[in-house]
Amino acid sequence: MAETIYKILGKRGRITIPWEIRKELGFAYNDVISFVTDGSSVTVKREKLCTGCQSSSPLTEEKETTVALKELLDDLNPDELRSALIYLSIRWAEYSDSLPSKIGGSLKDKSLK
Repeated sequence: MAETIYKILGKRGRITIPWEIRKELGFAYNDVISFVTDGSSVTVKREKLCTGCQSSSPLTEEKETTVALKELLDDLNPDELRSALIYLSIRWAEYSDSLPSKIGGSLKDKSLK
């Protein structure tokens, strides 16, 4: 990747690894990332801690995802939050439209209440 991408360090010391970099390097949710410093720069690397590790249960993963999403949304400024919510609304609409009509109808009715 020849292009330089700039990110602003958040108030909690967090940054988001740009999507293009995550895609190129294969970073995914729950990957273990290492940071190595040499005094003036930081190297970020995905680590593989074990082979054949059991993945977490779907309930645990859903809870962790919900917490991570809430933390992410809490760190956004108002303009970023508005954009994120619009994006999520569009994705939800696309998702609910792809459900079978019987199931989709009942989920749509519940989401409006």
